[in-house]
Amino acid sequence: MIAFVKGFIEDISEENVVIDTGNIGYNLKISTGTAARLPGIGAEVKLYTYTCVREDSFSLFGFLSRDDLEIFKKLITVNGIGPKGGLAILSVMTADSLRFAIISGDAVSIAKAPGIGKKTAERVILDLKDKISLEDTLVHREMQAELHPFGQAQSHAQNEAVEALVALGYSGQDALQAVKGVMITEDMDVETILKLALKNMF
Repeated sequence: MIAFVKGFIEDISEENVVIDTGNIGYNLKISTGTAARLPGIGAEVKLYTYTCVREDSFSLFGFLSRDDLEIFKKLITVNGIGPKGGLAILSVMTADSLRFAIISGDAVSIAKAPGIGKKTAERVILDLKDKISLEDTLVHREMQAELHPFGQAQSHAQNEAVEALVALGYSGQDALQAVKGVMITEDMDVETILKLALKNMF
């Protein structure tokens, strides 16, 4: 309904921001993570929005990037995670750290969000693990932009190596950087890349 709101920050709190677009002031619900990254009052900002319409309310949720908005939309498809729960999770995790938590089955990190218990966190992983991939992450896209792979096979092997490192408990950022530090050759398989990447971890 409303794709984004662009204007000047009139008021801001940990959960809400008011954007003055000229003749209208839009009140948007935001995560504490978004609140921390917003410029000060009077600064111009553009927030991508999700519109929630219910019988007794009409609410706008604001996000600084399309990436945050897209992961929020996925979160609220999970049974038991409404818009409030989605914002709670994004208040303690970035879009990428959430993706890596889902890929690696890290329910503990997701459960750190206010009001999100372990069972709900496990449901997030169960419901979204087939909808989330390494290729969706911002750090992965940045890595791919810098790499000059020999071909699709090597690129696929790199992805599998990163996923293996994440499954071993390394952070997504560290795993990507370790694989990125491996000098890829045409004859490398996943196991070789993984062994060399593990050396970069120390």
